[in-house]
Amino acid sequence: MKKTILLFFFALVYTNTFAQKDFQGMAVYESKTSTSDFKARFEGNKSITPDMQKMMEERMKKMFEKTFVLNFDKSASIYKEEEKLEASNQGGGFRMMSSMTGGGGTYYKNVKDKTYSVDKDFMGKEFLVKDSLASFNWKMEAETRVIGGYTCYKATAVKAASKTDFRNFRPKKEEAAQKDSPKKEETAQQEKPKEAPKTSFMDALELPKEITITAWYTPEIPVSQGPEGYWGLPGLILEVNDGKTIILCSKVVLNPKEKTEIKAPSKGKTVSQNEYDEIVVKKMEEFREMNQGRSGGGGFQIRMGQ
Repeated sequence: MKKTILLFFFALVYTNTFAQKDFQGMAVYESKTSTSDFKARFEGNKSITPDMQKMMEERMKKMFEKTFVLNFDKSASIYKEEEKLEASNQGGGFRMMSSMTGGGGTYYKNVKDKTYSVDKDFMGKEFLVKDSLASFNWKMEAETRVIGGYTCYKATAVKAASKTDFRNFRPKKEEAAQKDSPKKEETAQQEKPKEAPKTSFMDALELPKEITITAWYTPEIPVSQGPEGYWGLPGLILEVNDGKTIILCSKVVLNPKEKTEIKAPSKGKTVSQNEYDEIVVKKMEEFREMNQGRSGGGGFQIRMGQ
């Protein structure tokens, strides 16, 4: 009898929490992308000194390890990188790369209208990307785990890799195979005519067509929200993993004392996602061609601190 009353009490509190008209929640996420692929490229480049390698690794850590805050209500959310004092001192190149590794701008999602908008600062120009939310064909799994005290369920989906998200790039498969079989590589080099050396860091990378996503969501927080552009599950997504990048929730606060205004950004030239992608890809190709002429054998020349 006591147990039944206790369960009823918790159910009542739970229902009242999310039934409030002004319900709001806040979640903090830690995002980390594996950089081992890039470090391997540095180690094999004789033109990069140990000091240069250390500096590049430190800057990559700042780009690929970030903290974000998601403020959400029943239908909308804003997802933004936590502001750091050192970030404000970085130049345009660093900000550009930051926006291509998940940071920069305010990401607004409206799951009721199935739309999103995000303001981006790219090459000194402000863009307002507005489009429809991507539809994830989630496969619901029976596996469960506990994250931050919440029981979470596993769901998987496959999505197309974004050309403007640097985290999606991988080392070229043939290079990985040659690394595993040095003898075969040596034989192949003897049989085939020598090719011109690669002159750009980007030449060693490729973009997969699709990426498998693993998400962990909790029905205990029944909002169809999550970090970045992830949504569409019957509960808040507390972790997302695509094999290279892990976005993990480290803190959740329901109905915080200080409310945050959840509204879409409005500054910048309005473009669709495809239009923005075309602009970025074109500019990156220009960088690539410029680097090929300057590096003379292999550096990654985009400046990230001036």
